[in-house]
Amino acid sequence: MSSTFDRPRRLRRTPALRALTREISLSPGNLIYPMFVHEGADDQTISTMPGVLRYSLAGAVKRVGEAREKGVRSIVLFGVPDHKDAQGSQAYAEQGIVQVAIRAIRAAYADITIIADTCLCEYTDHGHCGPLCEVGGELTVDNDAALELLAQTAVSQVRAGADVVAPSAMMDGQVAAIRAALDAAGFSHVPVMSYAVKYASGYYGPFREAAGSTPSFGDRASYQMDPAGGYREALREARLDAEQGADYLMVKPGLPYLDVIRVIRDAFDLPLVAYNVSGEYAMVKAAVAAGMLDERRTVLETMIAFRRAGADAIMTYHALDVAGWLAEG
Repeated sequence: MSSTFDRPRRLRRTPALRALTREISLSPGNLIYPMFVHEGADDQTISTMPGVLRYSLAGAVKRVGEAREKGVRSIVLFGVPDHKDAQGSQAYAEQGIVQVAIRAIRAAYADITIIADTCLCEYTDHGHCGPLCEVGGELTVDNDAALELLAQTAVSQVRAGADVVAPSAMMDGQVAAIRAALDAAGFSHVPVMSYAVKYASGYYGPFREAAGSTPSFGDRASYQMDPAGGYREALREARLDAEQGADYLMVKPGLPYLDVIRVIRDAFDLPLVAYNVSGEYAMVKAAVAAGMLDERRTVLETMIAFRRAGADAIMTYHALDVAGWLAEG
């Protein structure tokens, strides 16, 4: 056989040769670890998310320490309060569960980047992302009333010690409202990580059990994005948030929207986050439990896919496992 044709396999023959020509890198510094905190004294398992817990305050501090030891220095906190009401008042209460957890984690670890999810759905008794109003005889979220509460929530989270606020409610104008409130409160140095491109996805089911945020009626399709909306809708949402002062953009979910991540990466020079959501995590765990997939290979391949698509950071429940695997080589 002729030896004149190209032989790409020459560059893949050994691990060292493969490493020499890799374009994509992955490190614990690229990872953000999502954590649920609740008001109980004990950590609680979540049936739909094996290995993920609702943490007590003590459990959350301990888990952050474990993440830190593995090199994962960024976390995002979601609160699961005991009390819920129509306004979601525990989201912006000075002694709300997330605010208390931020203080406890900050007191223990000064070098952890604490990102606070800024939304109301975990805190409202109806499970929607803001107070309700009636439009055309139907209940829906009152967008502008939600903006005021989201802004209060962001300020209270930063006052407690959050380094970054991450609005996820998909209310029109939420980044501008939060940016103005932070600046007015003397927090102009605090960045906003916007869930700019967030779809009304079927991949959120396990999260809603974990956070207790399933809507009591209807769904969130009127404010989260249409999966069939296309690139123009995604670009418009990202552009609006960038113009309003977002410091990071996010695409959520991650795997079904790798193409969208690439489009946003090419259009904007802001740091870009991919959220590897609860449904993606649960599917891998179920397939691994059934003996269908190798967990380490599958998860690392997924993380590389996010990076290859253009994500600077990955929010993932696999974060601590990934960091451990990377340390093993």
